[in-house]
Amino acid sequence: MHFSATRAPHNVDDMARRAKPGDGHPLKRYRWWQLFTRSLFHLRLDARAGATNVWSVDVRTAGDSNGEVWAKLYLDGRNHSRSKLPAAFTVPGGTIEVATSSYGIKRCHFVRDDGSSRMLAPDPASAEGRRARLDRNNPALSRAIGFISLMVLVIALVLGVPQLVEDITRIPPIADAVGTFVSPIRLPGWMNVTLIVSALVASTERALRLRYNWILDGGLFDGES
Repeated sequence: MHFSATRAPHNVDDMARRAKPGDGHPLKRYRWWQLFTRSLFHLRLDARAGATNVWSVDVRTAGDSNGEVWAKLYLDGRNHSRSKLPAAFTVPGGTIEVATSSYGIKRCHFVRDDGSSRMLAPDPASAEGRRARLDRNNPALSRAIGFISLMVLVIALVLGVPQLVEDITRIPPIADAVGTFVSPIRLPGWMNVTLIVSALVASTERALRLRYNWILDGGLFDGES
């Protein structure tokens, strides 16, 4: 069973125009305590005279002091530009597109001018980098974890949605308008809590691999369609 990693509902040109010039500050080293609050990705692109430039995307997923989440683009370790999310940065040969979900990064790809794309490489010290290392070192275990995450979300959807619909249709104005739906499934409270926690863990694990489906991974709550 396969679901698309992400969707691209936003206009890339509009996102690119939103990017602001950077101030040249240096890229800070990734620290272990930032595992669940920071995502860092890198892209090497050929430059003139056989040189190679390193473009880096730094996202503090917990937000800055004002609670706003920015994507910051660095060129060879110096801040080149920044943008609110979703973001698109114009670089030589294409565009770097960045988007987040409620659980982390759902897209950080270099889209070439010819339309082909590839994901940026996660920093080895980041949570995404550690997950990628597990995939390289133990692909069988990695696939098993990915399959379990997917199944947890499918089960949560099948068991949770009917109960949610029933709760919504019990709201008096809605009940008066459309009637009350009676869910064929009604789980005890502790089981619903377990289901919610398991779904949160599963979606977070998928976000570490930049796997995203708007139905399974909270797109309804992110306001996507």
